[in-house]
Amino acid sequence: MKLDKLLLAGALMALPVGPAAAAVTVLGDTSAVECSHAAFREIGDLDSLRLCTEAIADPNLDRRDLAGTYVNRGVLYMVRGEFAQARSDFERAIAVDASIGEAWVNRGAVDIIDKRYKDGIADIDKGLQLGIEHPAKAYYNRGVADEMVDDETSAYLDYQQAQVLEPNWELPKQELLRFTVTRRDVPAGGATTTGPAAGATAPHP
Repeated sequence: MKLDKLLLAGALMALPVGPAAAAVTVLGDTSAVECSHAAFREIGDLDSLRLCTEAIADPNLDRRDLAGTYVNRGVLYMVRGEFAQARSDFERAIAVDASIGEAWVNRGAVDIIDKRYKDGIADIDKGLQLGIEHPAKAYYNRGVADEMVDDETSAYLDYQQAQVLEPNWELPKQELLRFTVTRRDVPAGGATTTGPAAGATAPHP
């Protein structure tokens, strides 16, 4: 599995190619809203970063919007390939409001980029438990981490769930094609099952 296929899950996920980032919706008529729009469009220029930084300094932002704006600025850092800064913003978002699942899931994606695969799985688990608006990307990213720790069965199931949630999304379909699913017959009196949990599931090269 190549890490350049990693995607970030967010409250409202865009569908870019390569390492992807997503934004949290912020409502109103402020620089935080403009920052959100830039994150949705993945416009990682310096002007967009400045808007996000100005929004974070706004004392009138409520806690959720402040946390969401940290996530959105982290998205822009991801677009720019500045992963340490992105991690810092996702962690600040968690410190402000730990109930935003997207902050955990996005930090999990950075964990995976940093080859901290078990940490990435744990962060994505936490984000999914809290709930996110577009979970398919989280399942896909967790599948990436599963493969990196040689858990092919979990990887298969996560890619499969991503495909169920977004049937028209090509990436999980492509990943599933690499797997061979075996069938195991249970002895007399038991059921016969088919699927990755029923036998060895190994990705093709």
